[in-house]
Amino acid sequence: MRYNSRMLRHLTVRNYTLIDALDLELDAGLSVITGETGAGKSIVLDALGLALGNRADSRSVRAGAERLEVSASFDLADTPEALAWLRERALELDGECQLRRVVTRDGRSRAWINGQPATLTDIKSFGDQLVDIHGQHEHHSLLARTSQQRLLDEYGGHRELAGRVAAAYAGWRDCRDELDALRASAGERRDRQQLLNYQLGELAELALGANESAALEQEQKRLANAGELTHDVEQVLALCEGNEDGGGLLEGLRRACATMHHLDGLGERADTARQLLDSAQIQVDEARRELQTLRDGLELDPKRLAEVENRLSAIYTLARKHRVAPAELHRLQESMSDEAAGLDVSDARIGALEDQLQALGTAWTTLAAQLSKARAVTAKSISKQVQEQLAFLGMGSCRFSVAIRPLAEKGPSAAGAEQIEFLVATNPGAEPGPLARIASGGELSRISLAIQVIIASRSTTPTVIFDEVDVGIGGATADAVGSLLQTLGQRIQVVCVTHLPQVAARGAQHLRANKSSNGESTSAALTPLAADERVEELARMLGGKTVTKKTREHAREMLESAAP
Repeated sequence: MRYNSRMLRHLTVRNYTLIDALDLELDAGLSVITGETGAGKSIVLDALGLALGNRADSRSVRAGAERLEVSASFDLADTPEALAWLRERALELDGECQLRRVVTRDGRSRAWINGQPATLTDIKSFGDQLVDIHGQHEHHSLLARTSQQRLLDEYGGHRELAGRVAAAYAGWRDCRDELDALRASAGERRDRQQLLNYQLGELAELALGANESAALEQEQKRLANAGELTHDVEQVLALCEGNEDGGGLLEGLRRACATMHHLDGLGERADTARQLLDSAQIQVDEARRELQTLRDGLELDPKRLAEVENRLSAIYTLARKHRVAPAELHRLQESMSDEAAGLDVSDARIGALEDQLQALGTAWTTLAAQLSKARAVTAKSISKQVQEQLAFLGMGSCRFSVAIRPLAEKGPSAAGAEQIEFLVATNPGAEPGPLARIASGGELSRISLAIQVIIASRSTTPTVIFDEVDVGIGGATADAVGSLLQTLGQRIQVVCVTHLPQVAARGAQHLRANKSSNGESTSAALTPLAADERVEELARMLGGKTVTKKTREHAREMLESAAP
């Protein structure tokens, strides 16, 4: 029989809990893993989970080792979505892929995709496209409505549409939150706007120019001290000019210069002295003229002084009111103007957000309506499929249906416009009710298995793993479960950890888990079984510790009848 080529090819495990070293080649079709209780059947799947991005625990490092390592190789020739994911990140490698994970004893973890370092987020996202694991406690999560909705969308292929609905809701929610925040602060903004308008009016009325306060302060000092300053200038002028009897600086310098001109022929030093005296005379004369101009401008002006002091008083009063230096008033006015303009923008933003919120709500409604319509179709299909599988699993009287109810609260939500709930009636004439309330433990296991097999049949992942999902099942139902998994294995690669010989007999590949101890340490291993070894393992599963000729014959018959 030709199986689909999409598959997990090879698994390598080093120093993971009880596993010292494991190199496992996996075939296409259905591979079964068996072994006695506690032999470590599920440890291999846990190790694979690490390669797929599951959380690491340093306690998983085998005793005596410094680190654990897990790598998984996949053939992705028939998985275009996964290949596209690799291509977008420049990680493609001829249709193959290797995921590798290392965890050290101190808790550090590293991951690689095709030899390139990868984040755990990336390796988890990619791993979800490669392997779908259904655990033995999956039926517990099946009781949650969120899980039921996820399974329905997965079966119907609605995950992309559901993601768009969730994204539309996220955009609508962010817009609503911003709008609510702006509305809540509208009163505060109005109060602030009124205060700013009043304060800006005061500053506009003052009409303070840039650097005006500093210039006024200098002018006030000059006007207030005009008399004293005039007296001082007159004194300096008197020293420069002298009096009627002479004796001033200028007169003395003139006489000195005239005398020096009579001292020709005394050499370079005399010439230098004469030049310096001439220069001093010129500079003192220029200083005298500047002082005269200054004196003439220092006339007393009480009216101007009063104007300047009144202006400064107004400036100082406003500066104290705003608790800033007078020179900072001009900058404060600019800052207040910017803030007032921002408040106007916030008010305008409310109107824009209201329009945007309505548009986002309409977009969400359109997408949610598409999702609701698709879910209604899928609900009928999955109900029929599960009903058929339950009959095959010995629950023909059980009625399974999917209820779709509008949400009590109107408005957008991340999950769509409806609530999904799986209903079941296990007895004829009984009203269908929620799984958690109606189904017993054994019934729930079979219902869960039927749903998981149906979901897996629509799976786009190369490999689906069932970890003891057949707990609580036996007899003819166990044979039906084996047949279901075998049929599923004709389309995708299936790995099943099982304790049922009826399921194990259906495997195209049979692996046995066992533990061994040397007195100091314990090791777990996984061994592929040849035909004769399979007979022995099935006989053990049928007869327990005591394996007889009869149980071996029964095991052989099971293998022969299970052959596809």
